[in-house]
Amino acid sequence: MRSLFILVLCIFQFSLAQTKGAKIEFKQIENTLDYGTVNKDEDNGIRYFEFTNTGDEPLVITNAQSTCGCTVPSFPKEPIAPGGTGKIQVKYNMNPGPIRKTITIESNAINTEGGMVALKIKGEVVVKPIVSPLEKKKSAPMQ
Repeated sequence: MRSLFILVLCIFQFSLAQTKGAKIEFKQIENTLDYGTVNKDEDNGIRYFEFTNTGDEPLVITNAQSTCGCTVPSFPKEPIAPGGTGKIQVKYNMNPGPIRKTITIESNAINTEGGMVALKIKGEVVVKPIVSPLEKKKSAPMQ
């Protein structure tokens, strides 16, 4: 009976140990940021993923990597205290066309597999057509 009690106590302590640590929770739904349809000449391409450390230990982000060089992530270098918030900046180079990119965040968060989180950006970049002042404007039919 005593060995059963010790076994149950060990399992309980092990489960408590698994819940202690940093946890990262993002504000964006499904960790996706939608640029929408944006004009290349009117948008700088910078957006932010906001997060909170919902754990009970400091959150340390060790790396942020994009799937290509057209998207550059920046992350806080200092630990985020429990209950603290932070932002991961993403700068897209605004190449015309659809946006579908993934940014991988590496941290000490225990609520993600291996401390890694995949963030996604989506949208479309359009170019406003250039209208030459020399072109004839189409006129409405005379009535």
